[in-house]
Amino acid sequence: MSELLVIGYDDPETARRAYTTVRGLHRDRVISASGLAVVSVDAQGETHVDTPSRLIGPSAAAGAVWGIVFGVLFLLPGVGLVAGAAVGGLLGKLGKSGVDEEFRRRVQDLLKPGSAAVAIMGLMVSEDRFADAMRQHGGTVLKTSLADAEETELAEQLAGSLL
Repeated sequence: MSELLVIGYDDPETARRAYTTVRGLHRDRVISASGLAVVSVDAQGETHVDTPSRLIGPSAAAGAVWGIVFGVLFLLPGVGLVAGAAVGGLLGKLGKSGVDEEFRRRVQDLLKPGSAAVAIMGLMVSEDRFADAMRQHGGTVLKTSLADAEETELAEQLAGSLL
């Protein structure tokens, strides 16, 4: 089962330091991340999703999935009735897979102008070691889970719609 963690910080510099720690934890196999991003909100309230380095997940489709999931979480906060069929279908699928409207709302509430977050999609290999390493950065942790079958189905659906 994959997990999506969003760890919010009061400033982008702390988020970047936390990102570096997460990269090290991935390299040391404390976590197995298929997606990793730094998300910041500038003074004007614009959200920026940055994936400074690429992590290779179980498949290319999974990488595409988490790029889109990050986009839906951070760049489309108020998608309503005007959403196209593809985005609407994605939001419905995400809601069924654990990334529901409540989780998206909590993520949006976490990110205020001037703040930032690290978004991690992957498997926790050692939660204790992860928590110990991340404690130095503080932050607010939001977490949701996605079953392997749902992740695969979502990846296949998105891969088909992206071709």
